[in-house]
Parts: sequence; structure tokens; C-alpha cells
Amino acid sequence: MARQPYRFPQARIPERGSGVFRLTVRNAMAHRDSEMKEECLREDLKFYFMSPCEKYRARRQIPWKLGLQILKIVMVTTQLVRFGLSNQLVVAFKEDNTVAFKHLFLKGYSGTDEDDYSCSVYTQEDAYESIFFAINQYHQLKDITLGTLGYGENEDNRIGLKVCKQHYKKGTMFPSNETLNIDNDVELDCVQLDLQDLSKKPPDWKNSSFFRLEFYRLLQVEISFHLKGIDLQTIHSRELPDCYVFQNTIIFDNKAHSGKIKIYFDSDAKIEECKDLNIFGSTQKNAQYVLVFDAFVIVICLASLILCTRSIVLALRLRKNLTNYDLCSIFLGTSTLLVWVGVIRYLGYFQAYNVLILTMQASLPKVLRFCACAGMIYLGYTFCGWIVLGPYHDKFENLNTVAECLFSLVNGDDMFATFAQIQQKSILVWLFSRLYLYSFISLFIYMILSLFIALITDSYDTIKKFQQNGFPETDLQEFLKECSSKEEYQKESSAFLSCICCRRRKRSDDHLIPIS
Repeated sequence: MARQPYRFPQARIPERGSGVFRLTVRNAMAHRDSEMKEECLREDLKFYFMSPCEKYRARRQIPWKLGLQILKIVMVTTQLVRFGLSNQLVVAFKEDNTVAFKHLFLKGYSGTDEDDYSCSVYTQEDAYESIFFAINQYHQLKDITLGTLGYGENEDNRIGLKVCKQHYKKGTMFPSNETLNIDNDVELDCVQLDLQDLSKKPPDWKNSSFFRLEFYRLLQVEISFHLKGIDLQTIHSRELPDCYVFQNTIIFDNKAHSGKIKIYFDSDAKIEECKDLNIFGSTQKNAQYVLVFDAFVIVICLASLILCTRSIVLALRLRKNLTNYDLCSIFLGTSTLLVWVGVIRYLGYFQAYNVLILTMQASLPKVLRFCACAGMIYLGYTFCGWIVLGPYHDKFENLNTVAECLFSLVNGDDMFATFAQIQQKSILVWLFSRLYLYSFISLFIYMILSLFIALITDSYDTIKKFQQNGFPETDLQEFLKECSSKEEYQKESSAFLSCICCRRRKRSDDHLIPIS
């Protein structure tokens, strides 16, 4: 009798229309819906954290937001460069006028300051002549100046000079007898000399008792006056000219009573809006173009702000409470450099000489990526130093000198001079310069430069270990081994060539070091 196969009991299928069937279908649909939502959320999160290039490859979405950001960077940087170039003209105009003022109002000025003061006198006659020379030069300013200068009003809304002297209240002194009797209370006397007083002939102001100086009691004489000027060099740059107010101060310092009176000159320039400008030509038209450009920059920045806000909102929604000669010389020099560098290639065949080549080859990709990141920080410090410290420091007047100064600071050169040469006209800028320099030096020397050296050192250590233990075989070397084993059975050379071209090189990982 034939053996009958065993039949398993069939599972009972719920009848259509029954409560069990409806519950099963509902649970299946709910489970499927939950899986679809989870999959959609996973895809959205994955797409959100993709780079613009990956988004384009995934959904062919043009990275227009990236283009907008790049356009914003270009526009803002262009605006910053325009402002910096204009600021350079302002700094140059102020410095040139300061030098001109010293030649105009300081008698016997040589063109070079003596230490921290401009010049000095050693006799009473020279002191009187220097004071009267500055006053007379002010009176004859319009007839002798080469610049676009005029008289300005002082704090009392008067046009003229203000001369003040500080001296001890009273006293007598006999150095031969080693006798001194003096009251150390300091008195301040001032006199205002208007243009009308200076125009009188004979000049009665010279014979006044105010200018009878007792030098053993005298501490200092201060002459202050205001001048106005117009910077016309901006017209060559097709910009509107600026009007300046120069607050000049000449100080004859006798506080040391050493027989040498130091003469200080200080000029503080302030930019004011010109009241009435009538300029014919293309300057006014260029100003309108600048306004249009500034408006376009504002629109681009607002669009960028909207996109950033949109990205933050989407991120919060996805959170879900989950975790010629010159040219020829350049070509010639470059070709010579490449020829000499090409000689290193032949040294790579010797294991004792190829450490430098292998280390450079292994560390170059990492170093370039690291330099790209560090370069962004370096450019940020360069632009910041140029804009903020340019008017107060010679090494920050233009982008080229700023970059050279910061590079020298990274290498530890000229640090004290960079700190010491900052002008202390503005306390806020002086404090900012300290924060700026300390943060830059600390960041680049102690962190960035150390990490840069560590990258090269790590590659060098890896190369040394490979030289001791053997280099890992590449895909090509393994492929050639397989092909060499087949040569015993294949006599034709064409088969060997086809074997070399049959395989495709695998994508190497980032941590592997390419060594040929």
C-alpha cells in the first residue's frame, strides 16, 4: 500500500466582511502607512544634510541657493574692497597734510621727527622765534600753502589762534647759590588771537606781557587752531570729494627744565559733509551707480537672510523630537624651477633619498584641505585688520602689507614693533588692536601651525613604518601578480595586455596613502 503524504492543516483565513478581516486589513494599512512616513522622513533628513552637489546628483535640483551665497560673497567683498581703497585715500590725505603742516608751522623742521617729538630748541631766542613763526605762518596761510586749506572755527566759533601757557604760580631760583623757592601750583593762562589782531601793524600782540616768558617757571606753551580742507583726489576715482576739519596743536614742552624744549605737533582730522558741491562731469553719475550697487547688495543679503531663515524652519520641522621682459623672465624662472624640481623624481628610485618625496606625496592632500580651512580664517583677519587698523598703523594701510605683516607674525617676526607702532589716538581702536593681535598670534602659532606640523609629522611616521615593515601592495601590483601567474599558460603578448586593461581600479579610501 502506497504511503500517503502528510497534509498540514490549512490556516483559517478570515472571511471577507468579518470583524477579524477588517481589523487585519486596518492594521496592515496602518503599518504600511507608518513605514511610508518613516521612509519619507528618512529620505527628507538624508536630503537635508546633503551637499549642493549631492542634491543635484540625487534629484537634479540646481543649487541656486549656493549660487546666491557665492554671489553675495562676491558682492560684499567687492563693496568692502571699494571701501578699503577709498579709505586708503583718506589715510594718505591725512598723513600728507600732517607732514605739510609740520613744514608750514614748525621752524627749522627737517622732515624727520626726533624720537616721539617733531623738533627741539635750546635757546630762549629760538623758543620765541618758533612761537612767533607758527603764529605768522597761520596768518599768511592762504598766501603760502599749496593745498586746498582755509581757516576753521574753534570751539568758541571764532576764527583764530588760541595760545595757552602753563607755569608754576610764583617762585625764585638761584642755581649758583643752590637756592630754590617755588610754588608748585600750576596756573593756566590763555589768549585768543583773531585774524584782525594778527593783521595789525605793528603787531602789538608780540609786545604783550603774555609773551614775556619766565622759562624757569614755564611748563609748556600750547598753540591750537583749526583748518579746513577739501580732498580733491577722490574726483580722480569718480567719487564725491570729502571735506575735512583739522584740529592742530603745537606743544612746546619744558616740563623737564633740562635746557631742551621739545616741540610736539599733533593733527586730528575729522570728515564732515560738504555743504555745497557743484561738480560737473561723470562723478555725480558714478555716485548714482554706487548707490544702485549698494541697493543690490542689500537685496542679495536680504535674500540670503530669508534662505537661512527658511533652512532653520525646515530643520525644526524635521527634528520630530528625535536626536614682454617681465613675462619672459617669469616663464624662464618658472621653467628653471620646474627643471630643478623634476630632478627629485629620479632620486625617488633610491629608498634612502625618497623620504621627502613620499612624505610630500602622502601629506599633500591633507595639507591642502587644511590650508583651505586655515586660509579662510587668515583672509578674515586680513580684511578685518585692513579696515579697522589701517588708519592707525603703517603695516595695515593696504591688503598686501597686512598679509605680509600677519605672515611675519605667524613666523614670530617683528611682534613687538607691530604692537608698539599702533597709534593711541582712539582708545577703542587701541583695545581692539590688542585683542586682534593676541587672538591672531595665539590661534595661528599655538593651534593652526602646530596642527599643520602634526599633519606632516604623521605622514612622515607612516612612511617610516612602511619602510621598515614593507609598503602595502596597491591594486595594480596585485593585478600584475595575477597576470604574471597566467603567463605560464598564455604565450601571446596580446592576452597579457588585455589582462592589464580588464580590471577597473577600486576607489581608494581617504586614509590610505598612495605610494607608487
